Amino acid sequence: MQWLAQQLQQLEAKGLRRQIRPLSSGGPYVEREGRRLLNLASNDYLGLSTDPRLTAAAREALARWGIGAGAARLVVGDRPVHDALEVALAALKETEAALVFPSGYAANVGVLSALAGPRDQIFADALNHASLNDGARLSRARFRYYRHRDLEQLEHLLRGPGPGRGGRRFIVTDAIFSMDGTIAPLAELAELAERYEALLIVDDAHGTGVVGPEGRGTAHHLGVAGRIPVQVATLSKALGVQGGAALGTRLLIDYLVHRARAFIYSTGLAPVLAAAALEAVRLVQSGEGARRRQRQQAHVARLKAGLEARGYTVRHEAPAPMLAVLVGSPAAALQLSAHLEAHGVLAPAIRPPTVPPGTSRIRLAPMAIHTDDDIEAALAAFPEADQLKRHAA
Repeated sequence: MQWLAQQLQQLEAKGLRRQIRPLSSGGPYVEREGRRLLNLASNDYLGLSTDPRLTAAAREALARWGIGAGAARLVVGDRPVHDALEVALAALKETEAALVFPSGYAANVGVLSALAGPRDQIFADALNHASLNDGARLSRARFRYYRHRDLEQLEHLLRGPGPGRGGRRFIVTDAIFSMDGTIAPLAELAELAERYEALLIVDDAHGTGVVGPEGRGTAHHLGVAGRIPVQVATLSKALGVQGGAALGTRLLIDYLVHRARAFIYSTGLAPVLAAAALEAVRLVQSGEGARRRQRQQAHVARLKAGLEARGYTVRHEAPAPMLAVLVGSPAAALQLSAHLEAHGVLAPAIRPPTVPPGTSRIRLAPMAIHTDDDIEAALAAFPEADQLKRHAA
C-alpha cells in the first residue's frame, strides 16, 4: 500500500495535508494543549451545544430510553421523541411534515438518491456542499453544474435537451454557502423551476435556526418558503446537536420513508440527541432565540468591518452567519491560521478541495454567546493584510 504514502506526500508538498487535532473542551472558548483559545471555527452559531437546557433534555431522555436507538426506525429504533422532533421541525419550517436522518450528510444523500434516477437531470450550483453532489451522483441522474449563482447559465442549461422519456429535472442549491457567506437567489431559482417544470431542492443547513423570523430559515427570510417543495435542514449547526431532516409535504415524506436508503438502512438518531434537538427548536423560536440571532449578526458585522479596515478581502452577505477572509494560497492560509492560534484565536485554514484552488481562506463564525470583547480580541489578533502579504512573499 505504498501508493497511500505517496499520495499523502503529494498532499504535504501542496500544503493540503490535514490532521485531526483534539480539543479538551467545547463552546465559545476551547483548550488545546493546555492553551485557552477563542473559538471562531464552529457552526454552533447560537451557542446551544453547551446550553444547560439542552443538556437537561438529553439527560432526561437518557434516563428514559438509554443511549442508542438500537436499530433503524423502521425496525425497532423509533421513539416518541423522534415523532415529536419531526412535528416541531415541520412547524418551524411551516411544512406539512419532516423526516429526521442521522446526519445532514445522510439527509442530502438520502433525498437526492431517492428522488432522482437515471432518466433525470440535476442542475447544481458549483459551490454546493459535497453531500448534495454525492447524493446527485448516487442517483445516477445526468449531473450538470452551473457557475455559482449564475442564473443566466442555469437557464441556458435548462433550455437544452430535456430529460429522457419519463425523466424529471431538479435544481439543487445550498441556501447559504458556508465557505463563502453568500446567499442563494432563491426567488429567482423558484421562478426558473416553475418555468421549466423542475423540482427545486434547497439545503438550508446554515440558515435553519439562525436566519429568518423565529429562526425559520433562509427561505422565510427571502419570503419564498411556500415555493420550495423540498428543503433539507441540519440539527448540527445553529441547533447545536446532530442529525438532519428533510421537510416538505406529507406525500414527499411518505415517499422518502420508502425510498431514502440513508434513512431505511441507518440506525435511528439517538434519542438523547433527538430530545436535545427538540429543546433547541423550542429555544430558537423564543425571545431569547431572537436576541441570540441579533447578537450573532452584530458580531459578524463587526468582524467584517474590522477586517476590511485592516485591508482584507472579506466575502459575506447578510444575514449569513459566517464570513470568509480570502488569502489565496494554502500556505498563506496556514500561515495566517498559525498566527491567529499563537495569538489566542482558533480559526483553521480552509483549503482545496473544500474550496476552489487559489481561494484558500480563513472562515470565521462567531457565536451569539461571544462577548464584544471577544470580537475585539479576534480583530486584534489579525495582522494588517499588507504585513501578511510581505511575510508570505
